[in-house]
Formats: sequence, C-alpha cells, structure tokens
Amino acid sequence: MKKQLSSRDENILLLLKKFDFLTRDQLGRYFQLGKKCNTNRVLRNLSDYLSSIRTGYETIYYLNSLGRIYVDCDKVRRKTSRVQHTVMRNEFWMHYKCPSDWKNEVKISDGSTTVIVDGMFSRNGFKHFLEVDNLQTMKENREKIKRYKELMPGVVKQLGYYPTIVWLTTTELRRKQLETACEGLKCQVFTMNDIQ
Repeated sequence: MKKQLSSRDENILLLLKKFDFLTRDQLGRYFQLGKKCNTNRVLRNLSDYLSSIRTGYETIYYLNSLGRIYVDCDKVRRKTSRVQHTVMRNEFWMHYKCPSDWKNEVKISDGSTTVIVDGMFSRNGFKHFLEVDNLQTMKENREKIKRYKELMPGVVKQLGYYPTIVWLTTTELRRKQLETACEGLKCQVFTMNDIQ
C-alpha cells in the first residue's frame, strides 16, 4: 500500500521520473530545500522510494522499484557509465533555467541519417540541441558532428532556421576540439566549469 506523500515529495519523484538521475545538490537547488542538512532530511524521508549512488563527494539519486510504482514509471534505471552523462545533461537543464519544453534523448532523422540528441529545448523561440561530451572519444564526437552536418539541410527546411547545437564538455582542450569539428554549424560549447 502506498504511503501518502506530500506534494513536494511527489514532485521530487516525478522529476526523477523525467530526468533519471539527479544529485542531492541539484534536487536541493530545484526545490529550494535550503542547506544540505535539510536536503538530506527530505531525501532520507523518501528513502523507501529512492536508491542512490556515491561518486566522490556527490550522492546521485534515482527511483527504486517502489518509487517507480508510486509515479507509474516503467523505465528501470541502473548504475552504468552513463549516470555521470545524465547528471551533466541535467545540470545544463538547470543552468538554462529549466526550459519547460525540454525533451531527453530525441531522435532526429531525415530518413537516411539519424542522430539521437541528448536534449532538445527552445530558447528565445528557437530550437537548440544539447550534446553531452563525457566519456565518448573525440572520434565518436566527430562522427556525430558529421551526421549533424548531413541532417541540417532537412532540419533547416523543416524549421525554417538553423538550430543551435550546444555541447557540454569537461575540459578546455575538448572545447577547442569540438569548436573546430563543428565549423560550419551554428554551435556553442560549454565546459562544466562554465555552468556551475
């Protein structure tokens, strides 16, 4: 039998349903929970519904089976190498003031070329595609950029403008490499230091 949760507690579970993995600090900032000790208390009260992973000084939360049942979520989250990738994507969502039309893992295709966009959102009325560069090789990034270049004429025809591709990466060296590889595309590259 489900325990009745407060509206805020339910909203925490619903946010985790949408964004998969969120750190304690991200949840604290989003829900304005104040100091870390209060955030810890709120999350401890939800421990029946949440699982967590410790990475360094960071605790990352996700829905366990009871949490998934409570918010009617079919997607099972597991501790994989993509957890940090997802946390970076979610940090960018928060940095950009939580766009309401944000979508995760969107498939863009023209019939012959396909790209899975890490995040898609609008800013000032224009679509943006987010790519998170965490563990993939620069060769993989260049291959994805090549597919973007192949897709863009069809996307421009459909939208009527050239959407911005936003990259979030980890180092200044990778920023420079991505900027060079994206020549010819409307592109912005951020590092985690830029947005934290």
